Amino acid sequence: MSTNDTKITDESATYELLSSMVGGNEVRDTMFADKEALEAGTQKLSDLLREVPRTALGTENFHSLFITTAGDMRVILLMTARCLTAMRNYDTEHPDPELVEEAASLYAPLAHKLGLYQVKTELEDLSLKYSEHDVYYHIAHELNQKKRERDAYINKFVQSIDERLRQTSLHYHIKQRTKSIHSIWQKMQKQHVDVDGVFDLFALRIILDSPHDREHADCWQVFSIITDMYTSNPKRMRDWLSKPKQNGYESLHITVLGPEQKWVEVQIRTERMDDIAEHGLAAHWRYKGIKSTEGGIEAWLAGIRSALETGDQEPVTGLVEDEVFVFTPRGDLFRLPMGATVLDFAYAIHTQVGNHCTGGKIGGKNVPLRHQLQSGDHVEIQTANSQSPKQGWLNIATTSRARSKIRQSLKEAEAGQTTLAKELLERKMKNRKLDYSEPTLMHTIKRLGFKVVTDFYRAIAEGKLDVNQVLEAYQAQQRRERGEEEVVTRSAGEFVMPEPNAQLSTLNSQLSTGKDDVLVIDQNLKGIDFQLAKCCHPIYGDDVFGFVSASGGIRIHRTDCPNARQMLSRYPYRFVRARWASKRGSQYSITLHIVGQDDMGIVNNITSIISKEEKMLMRSISIDANDGLFSGHLTVMLEDTDRLQSLIRKLKTIKGVKNVTRV
Repeated sequence: MSTNDTKITDESATYELLSSMVGGNEVRDTMFADKEALEAGTQKLSDLLREVPRTALGTENFHSLFITTAGDMRVILLMTARCLTAMRNYDTEHPDPELVEEAASLYAPLAHKLGLYQVKTELEDLSLKYSEHDVYYHIAHELNQKKRERDAYINKFVQSIDERLRQTSLHYHIKQRTKSIHSIWQKMQKQHVDVDGVFDLFALRIILDSPHDREHADCWQVFSIITDMYTSNPKRMRDWLSKPKQNGYESLHITVLGPEQKWVEVQIRTERMDDIAEHGLAAHWRYKGIKSTEGGIEAWLAGIRSALETGDQEPVTGLVEDEVFVFTPRGDLFRLPMGATVLDFAYAIHTQVGNHCTGGKIGGKNVPLRHQLQSGDHVEIQTANSQSPKQGWLNIATTSRARSKIRQSLKEAEAGQTTLAKELLERKMKNRKLDYSEPTLMHTIKRLGFKVVTDFYRAIAEGKLDVNQVLEAYQAQQRRERGEEEVVTRSAGEFVMPEPNAQLSTLNSQLSTGKDDVLVIDQNLKGIDFQLAKCCHPIYGDDVFGFVSASGGIRIHRTDCPNARQMLSRYPYRFVRARWASKRGSQYSITLHIVGQDDMGIVNNITSIISKEEKMLMRSISIDANDGLFSGHLTVMLEDTDRLQSLIRKLKTIKGVKNVTRV
């Protein structure tokens, strides 16, 4: 037979199998008439199977992704039928290992959800036959060896039950079977025993011919008769009468200890229930009145989708269409709601991954935190230790888990800020030798306009409230409580701000007068915490002023600092007059901006001048050239403004240098 003939034969067998799955040739022909659309759907699923890690095949999340990608339930049925047809025709010695794995991990579970138990059992048995050849034939051999003994036992057990049931008015018949090889193998694995040690190899099915209004009553009557005769195992009791499975399956399952102390499973159901158990959702919807018309087929397909979406027994939140399925780089699959972002995915992986997330990579491209994910995306989360949750993240996250974790982190950060601010305030009080009083502090906080204590400490931590201002208000409250005359002070709100330029001029004038109460900047100064501001890099000789920071330390700025105007307008009460002490050989870092015409020797000329300067060190130099011009930055260490001005003059003498300015 040619390859083409084989393909035609396989396709014919596939459609014959579909007939039994959906309830007849007429239904099959109506459902699967649009072969072109179905083939497009199967191609899409085949592409998905090639892309995903094989470890994901058996997961519930991948099953949901598979169904979502298919879109049409007919594609799922066709793929399942093709898999089983191929498995039936395999040469035992040359199976396709990938399809064998798909049969066990993907198509068998989907068949189970559809209620196609015969298809599910056969797929499991065949996959075991090809993947665990020796195990499969060992179990089959053991079952055949003891078939006569087993049949004799089952007949004896059936006879005892049949005698009791004939005493009732029930109409019934009994089927008997041995468990599937795959089912027996699973029990051997779980119980760590050989075939002989599996305690419930046998199963009986009592099928009642009962009218619809008597079905449940008759089933429970049989249940009562059997449990009166034999001891039942309550742990293996399954009641799918009171609560049928989502795929329509109804039955009572009990396991009893029969003669010779052997366990036997008994299933009790009606003819209608047995038809549904044999033919799955096809029979279930047929009993609900669905005919093989166009509208009926669509209703049946909708029922299949509903059953697959809500799972086998327990319904899950949301519909498949409202979810996305996303892979990690190593192949783990996560289920998220539609509209979920990279930030949601990061928190789904781990809280710390979410807390430090800076973005992600999809298909080799960087994507931001707010990027919405699509089913099938392979996402690599980017993190940084310096990253932490922000208030704005609550507008990005969509899942309850992510939002909860963000709120928790923000709350913990706020608590940490409060602790640090409280420690800072108490330390400053101790430095000023102020006695700490909780009632006094509470009155102070209230007078400062704060209704909530945590808001007060947060304002200190964020630099919105100056600690020195708090301490002054605290001391005023102490005097008030002691009955001392209160010194009238003006609030910042009453202060009339003079023009910034005029204030800078006044500050320079004060610095030149040599008045008392001026901070003298000295490297050996003790008891006062001061630092040179990094925004303007003051050096000896610059006109400077001090500014009290939120932490209580003093920053020394140049009077021509670009930030001076804003600081004067917002915090005039924080200014401290300052001047330099006599020079003590200290060196300061200065950065110069140099612009000129590009020349090959420009860098050598610049470094040559610096190298000739005594006690001057070059820290760094960077030059960028474009269209015949260069621009660069030079950082050096020198003692004072006199040396600085001298260096600038010498650099300007270099051929091609147009301008040198202090940064």
